[in-house]
Amino acid sequence: MGYVKISDDTLWAKQIEGDSILRDRILGLPAGATIDLEVDGISGHWEKMKDGKDGRVTNAVKPVGPMREIWKRFQHRRGEIVPIRETHTADNYLKALTGTLAEWDSPEDNEAFRDL
Repeated sequence: MGYVKISDDTLWAKQIEGDSILRDRILGLPAGATIDLEVDGISGHWEKMKDGKDGRVTNAVKPVGPMREIWKRFQHRRGEIVPIRETHTADNYLKALTGTLAEWDSPEDNEAFRDL
């Protein structure tokens, strides 16, 4: 598990300590890609920010969806260092499996196994 400093309305990869794999994963994400993170015990969706107008890479993720409102409540805690880790929600897990074992996805199989 890593730790990150609450510094503004985004999470900066360079501020993640103790988990170089997570830091590198965020650094390697393309702009607009999402990642699920648990920050101080709260899980949510985060999105890699777009590069700056001047072309510089923005190595940060911003909260999206319900996490955006939750993260606003963290702002009074600026300067605190909190635990962070990547999580995998069922939605993302199932999305990653799309296309896997596609040979089982047929009308015949659906009919044969629908009551299981």
